Amino acid sequence: MALAGCPDSFLHLPYRIDNVDQASAHGRRDLVEPGFQEPSNRISLNHQDDDVDLEALVNDMNSSFESLYSTCSMQSETTPLLQNGQLNRSQLPSSGSGALQPMSPRQKVQRSQPVRIMAVRRLQEEEQQFRTSSLPAIPNPFPELCSPASSPVLAPGSLPQSQPASKHDVKVFSEDGTSKVVEILADMTARDLCQLLVYKSHCVDDNSWTLVEHHPHLGLERCLEDHELIVQVESTMGSESKFLFRKNYAKYEFFKNPMNFFPEQMVAWCQQTNGSIPQSQLLQNFLNSSSCPEIQGFLHVKELGRKSWKKLYVCLRRSGLYCSTKGTSKEPRHLQLLADLEDSNIFSLIAGKKLYNAPAEYGFCIKPNRVRNETKELRLLCAEDEQSRTCWMTAFRLLKYGMLLYQNYRIPQQRKAMLPHFSTPVRSVSENSLVAMDFSGQIGRVIENPAEAQSAALEEGHAWRKRSTRMNILGSQSPLHPSTLSTVIHRTQHWFHGRISREESHRIIKQQGLVDGLFLLRDSQSNPKAFVLTLCHHQKIKHFQILPCEDDGQMFFSLDDGNTKFSDLIQLVEFYQLNKGVLPCKLKHHCIRVAL
Repeated sequence: MALAGCPDSFLHLPYRIDNVDQASAHGRRDLVEPGFQEPSNRISLNHQDDDVDLEALVNDMNSSFESLYSTCSMQSETTPLLQNGQLNRSQLPSSGSGALQPMSPRQKVQRSQPVRIMAVRRLQEEEQQFRTSSLPAIPNPFPELCSPASSPVLAPGSLPQSQPASKHDVKVFSEDGTSKVVEILADMTARDLCQLLVYKSHCVDDNSWTLVEHHPHLGLERCLEDHELIVQVESTMGSESKFLFRKNYAKYEFFKNPMNFFPEQMVAWCQQTNGSIPQSQLLQNFLNSSSCPEIQGFLHVKELGRKSWKKLYVCLRRSGLYCSTKGTSKEPRHLQLLADLEDSNIFSLIAGKKLYNAPAEYGFCIKPNRVRNETKELRLLCAEDEQSRTCWMTAFRLLKYGMLLYQNYRIPQQRKAMLPHFSTPVRSVSENSLVAMDFSGQIGRVIENPAEAQSAALEEGHAWRKRSTRMNILGSQSPLHPSTLSTVIHRTQHWFHGRISREESHRIIKQQGLVDGLFLLRDSQSNPKAFVLTLCHHQKIKHFQILPCEDDGQMFFSLDDGNTKFSDLIQLVEFYQLNKGVLPCKLKHHCIRVAL
């Protein structure tokens, strides 16, 4: 029976290997394992018959493979191999039953038997033991990345494991007493938390929101800088302290109008140059770490451990706050250190007269970070007026943070400039964005005459109020009647704060920044039918009464004794946002309280 698929020459001709190197030191038979038994029923090479018993051939191959596998398994641990898989002839036994017998030329041309090659891991472990002396050892350029066994596989724990960022729960309060618990990361800054609260409260992000560190038991509070970490600040607070979320329009106002914050008599180098330093140079001296700016003046200083206050001549430098022990002398031997700037923060006194018997309401405090609830180590100070207190506190921030404070001021402006114009929310009224239009004809036209524009605005105001008149089922006027609507519609606005006292309005404006144009409206305490406009100008708070007046049976509101009349308070506020009128400045920012 002929083998299917095989040519006759494959069966008749013997197996051979061309160009056999007879002088080679390592023959093919050298790779045969010791003790390997060749099958007895091998196919005869001289067999000349055409027919081959296929079944006998398959049985011979199976028995050969089984014998080879068992023999290699028994001799795997005793056969020395080099890395290239050849036998080490120096370690082969020379005599005994396991020795190799001399091979005849007939056997050298026989088909070689399979040889077991050791595993890669075994070869790598014995690499150093069997390395030949002729090859130089190549040093490992990255030993720290390998295990002690010189394995290219990284050892367990050799790389730092990525730790998930820890999370913390922070409770934030608003001005009306409501609170919200927010889950933050350990590296979240005050700016990040403010933006998160603005998003959750659906407020307008005008970069004036801030987080306030409030200590009610100490009567202290301060606005956190945008780069400060919330978790780090919270670790220095006591159990009764808390965070407040509020507006602060004066946070970076000194970058816009530095001369309003630094009077010439309080800046040392301004006195030396007779006030000839420009505004830009004034701020550069504070921001430049190589310069030596100095703020000087008289302050009331509370002695540590005592209730008494003493008026001293004080100077603020980069190295700290000093007081003079001899009049106004600033010689080194007459200066005494009051507080350090590095490990301290500056706070405003909320109720200085009540808690600390301060001589005025313009107190501030330098509190070390290690102090939580103790008052003994607080450095309490009091200024003569609000402008001087603002100067001391602003100079403290500039001397401590320097360029970092300027970067906090510039980052929101740079982000706003990168955004496309159509994506920025426009919710505030700009002074130059509103013009009077006339749509009575086929096409609209801009009203350039101011008198015509004012009359058109009044006419439009009356028109939409007439359109809002509705009658109920019984025929009586609804609460949205024009005469009733004009007296209550202002209560839906953020700038109206209802029945608050004069002192409370002062406190709100001081908290949200003493900048020009900051205002709020409230009910009058002396006249139940009148209202009061509270306005800040040049860091001073002024009050203007809004009185009702009647004309042709219709009720109006006026701020200038009836010369300019408005149908309601919304119209009045919108007018003075665009026109100064009898006010010292235009209405620019309104005090707002947001419920969290």
